Amino acid sequence: MSKQLVKIKKNREIREVYSKGKSFANRQLVLYVAGPNQSGRTRFAFVVSKKLGKAHVRNKVRRRLREICRLDAKNIAEGYDLVIIARQGALEADYWKLRNAVRHLLKRAGLMS
Repeated sequence: MSKQLVKIKKNREIREVYSKGKSFANRQLVLYVAGPNQSGRTRFAFVVSKKLGKAHVRNKVRRRLREICRLDAKNIAEGYDLVIIARQGALEADYWKLRNAVRHLLKRAGLMS
């Protein structure tokens, strides 16, 4: 089993990724990429707005996104800060559609081959 992802925990750091990073979007997600960072490790943050639904719905989307990134972590370029924001389309998407959406954005950002 792969080890856990490195998370961006501070709101200040997430806002920094928004302001300094570049964004990529599709129907399900928005990806903000900033980097390279000092740690040399790729860090992730997952944002699911209260507009998308109740806590159990938001947590389900967040768990799916976290697992998709954990399984693909070895294929993602090192040393970047990534913030993935769920859109309304992420609620209707099943796991595979969401995985394809994440991979699509990572490829557009040049972080995945």
